[in-house]
Amino acid sequence: MNKKLLLSFIAMVGFLAGFAQQNDAFVAKNIAEEVMRNSTAYENLRYLTKKIGHRLSGSSGAQRAVEATAGMLRAAGADTVYLQPCMVPHWERGTKETGYIKLADGSKYNLSLCALGNSVGSGAKGVTAPVIEVKSLKELDELGTAVVKGKIIFFNIPMNPAYIRTFRAYGEAGAGRRSGPALAAKYGAIGVMVRSLASNIDEFPHTGATQYNDSFPKIPAVAISTKDAEWLSRELKQKMQLSAYFKTNCRMLAEAPSFNVVGEIRGTEYPGEILTVGGHLDSWDLAEGAQDDGTGCMQSIEVIRSLKALGIKPKRTIRAVMFMNEENGGRGGAAYLQWAKDRNEKHVFALESDAGGFTPRGISMDMNEEKRAKLLQWKALFYEYGIYDFSPGGGGADIGPLKELGTALAGFAPDSQRYFDLHHAANDVFEAVSKRELDLGAANMTLLMWLVSEYGL
Repeated sequence: MNKKLLLSFIAMVGFLAGFAQQNDAFVAKNIAEEVMRNSTAYENLRYLTKKIGHRLSGSSGAQRAVEATAGMLRAAGADTVYLQPCMVPHWERGTKETGYIKLADGSKYNLSLCALGNSVGSGAKGVTAPVIEVKSLKELDELGTAVVKGKIIFFNIPMNPAYIRTFRAYGEAGAGRRSGPALAAKYGAIGVMVRSLASNIDEFPHTGATQYNDSFPKIPAVAISTKDAEWLSRELKQKMQLSAYFKTNCRMLAEAPSFNVVGEIRGTEYPGEILTVGGHLDSWDLAEGAQDDGTGCMQSIEVIRSLKALGIKPKRTIRAVMFMNEENGGRGGAAYLQWAKDRNEKHVFALESDAGGFTPRGISMDMNEEKRAKLLQWKALFYEYGIYDFSPGGGGADIGPLKELGTALAGFAPDSQRYFDLHHAANDVFEAVSKRELDLGAANMTLLMWLVSEYGL
């Protein structure tokens, strides 16, 4: 190749690259305008939360949500809509829990509390015992059986306010809820109270799953509000001993059949390469599950709707998935992986939205350096729409199993500063969601899914 031809070739490559960038920006603008003007995500969320309500795995609400979101995907224009079966744990809270601290003068301080997910009930009489406060699992280990036996253990582990990334604080503080009841049972405790995993101080208790160890008895466990946790800790510092009482009526029933809900647009050039976008359809039973994770599900459906509305035909198959049972078992994510393995599917990329529907801030990336570098080439396209933080991090609990297949994973990361004010609590309702924030997140998710479909990873 002579010098003139080489220079002409280089110029042509530069021209095509510039043209592609301009085209990508044009598509990004069209996607954003379509979603911000015509999105159905907010109204779909209104129906999910107000007409159906909570969607705890195994419940009638969960089944109604399966049927409703399948209908939403059809209305969005998905080429195919189908259900993936999975068996899920069926835990019921029962009638409202009660509890109090008995004071020295004989009066009672009533606690705002709720049973932890998967917890056993207390029995008809409830549990009454002296309270011992601990600040970590290690501290409980150090106390041992001699001190713990016959007591109610109070895990007072606040979320660290110095962590700007609130999910880091949640992960660290969550050890007491996840593993505390099992460890307390090992040392002979008869019950557990945990400080709610919340970033603020208020009267709402926040539930969440706990995990028992079959080697030890299963003891009842509750979460108390952060306001009550602060009060109780102060009281215990001033007094030698306080006794607590609580009564819960929860129980674990036989596993129940349920489903993931799937809607997809078949790729035009590489239909065998699958890109997944999704959130979890189940929610805790204290509220409507609006931010956790109705928003992620409705944003995923909006990806399908907006691409169809714009007449965009993705080169690779885009699959929106409403996962079941993220909250207390992860069965939907496991079933999705097994479905993929049984059919020898090629899963190239997966994006999960399970951090609320707040203002978009970033995309967390769980993939190798080569794929991360390719994704980062597109970051300038997202700046105008609020996303600037492209950092390594987890994709999400439901898509996590796909890592076994070598799938590149990503997590939609909105601003999280208010998320844990309502996470797993009774204030996680439709009214807590901003339509504009929800739609802006959906626009960014749609753009990312289109880019990966167009250029691969």
